[in-house]
Amino acid sequence: MDILVVIPARGGSKGIPRKNLRLLNGKPLLSYAIETAKASAYSLDIYVSSDDDEILSTAGQFGATQHKRDKAIACDETTLDPVIYATYRYAQEREGREYDYIITMQPTSPLLSTDSLDRAIAMVVDDRTIETVIAAKEDTHLSWRREGKGFVPNYHKRVNRQYLPATFRETGAFFITRADIITPSNRIGKRVELFLLSQGEEIDIDTYEDWNLCEYHLKRKHICFVVTGNHSVGLGHVYNTLLIANDILNHQITFLVDRKSQLAYDKIASKNYPVVMQSQEEIIEDIKRLAPDLVINDRLDSTRHAIESLKAEGFGVINFEDLGEGAKYADMVVNAIYPEQHVLPNHYFGHPYFILRDEFIYAPTKTITSRVSQVLITFGGVDPNNYTRKVIAAIEPFCQAHQIKITVIAGFGYTQYASLEAYPSVEVLKNVTNISHYMLEADIVFTSAGRTTYEIASIGTPAIVLAQNEREMTHFFASSQFGFLNLGLGYHLSESSIAQHFSELVANPTQRNQMHRLMLEVDLKHGRERVNQLIQNILEKR
Repeated sequence: MDILVVIPARGGSKGIPRKNLRLLNGKPLLSYAIETAKASAYSLDIYVSSDDDEILSTAGQFGATQHKRDKAIACDETTLDPVIYATYRYAQEREGREYDYIITMQPTSPLLSTDSLDRAIAMVVDDRTIETVIAAKEDTHLSWRREGKGFVPNYHKRVNRQYLPATFRETGAFFITRADIITPSNRIGKRVELFLLSQGEEIDIDTYEDWNLCEYHLKRKHICFVVTGNHSVGLGHVYNTLLIANDILNHQITFLVDRKSQLAYDKIASKNYPVVMQSQEEIIEDIKRLAPDLVINDRLDSTRHAIESLKAEGFGVINFEDLGEGAKYADMVVNAIYPEQHVLPNHYFGHPYFILRDEFIYAPTKTITSRVSQVLITFGGVDPNNYTRKVIAAIEPFCQAHQIKITVIAGFGYTQYASLEAYPSVEVLKNVTNISHYMLEADIVFTSAGRTTYEIASIGTPAIVLAQNEREMTHFFASSQFGFLNLGLGYHLSESSIAQHFSELVANPTQRNQMHRLMLEVDLKHGRERVNQLIQNILEKR
């Protein structure tokens, strides 16, 4: 097939002056159509037709052949048909070819992909009975038209959009015409097919608003969050990355979870984010298939090989809570929970970088009273050691004797409800979406040494900590320095020891006030802003 592409580009744009030469994301608008056509698998002849010498010079710089348009077909009233026909005849003589198809490509559709262009060309190559293929977008809406001095609807009955007859609008991205039907006044045959564009490819720049929208799409990056979350490690990584994703509005987001993280998959899917389960032997191969610009890992320790493999593919890499060897090779590491043993460039650690949920950012702070009337028990998403039951068994007799209400907030992955049935006076809540309310109402909170400690500290409610494992013992924030009563590994504690520490804290309002004060001295409510800005800084370099 011999196929000609004609890119009409006048110099007298009125809506956006000199539009075709203006820089869109650092390149002339005209260059996008040329480069899209040059990348085609069909070896296209590419001509730019213009009345403007500067436009023609730019076209030549980007590899297109120049056609100087006759003044007679370069005025505002001229339609494209005679322009395309004149360029076609010029190219035909210059190249010595009898073209099979002529494709009109407007430079005002810079987001058109070569893949879409080639698939549209394949339609006519595979079916010679098609005479014209036009790029279009669906435009089905409740619409009106003017009749006389008033307006009348273009519909018979007001219904939701999906029930209206489908309508479509040309985008100008491409107009493929079989050569035997093209004339100075026509490019449309009897058999016409529409090629529907979406995901930004349908945008036709006519206004500054369209221009800004294209800038947004061109600067938009693909971010892949690689996350783990199961009954063993809990869902803290999932909640953390969901908060980060929620603050990223200008980029495409995909989640990838390892094959042991069905719990994480379900949680992410419930928030309506795109999420993929690992399918390859090595998860790095899944990441390569997704081809992101930036990989954000929240999976605990990484290896040097894993991070270097990602970097070799050209991906940016940001790791959260990573104490592995791979942390040295990432573009950035954010570690709000674990202490850093070595000071490294682009490593940000400590409570200034903790990511709080909205409910804690805007929540009021606790007022400490002399009497303890409510206790909250919440051990995260899974509570693998069932500290919930252990703490209830330890403190329930004391609470009954002193009229202290016990409330349990079970996490997303908690399964041991049967063990709590022996305590009918304890209120057990599931799927709580406003846990800050219960932390604020409580006078003392029992929790593990993970992310919940930061949330509690942002409100200032005194808390007793039981670490779930050895790794949690390294969480430096859950300490007396920041207002916590940390009892160490919970499975090493007896119920009587827990009861004793609890009763002593209940009887000591001075200690509870001191814990409250130390918690609120820490600025936790701006950590999310800090982390988001760090991520944006990395994205701007991509």
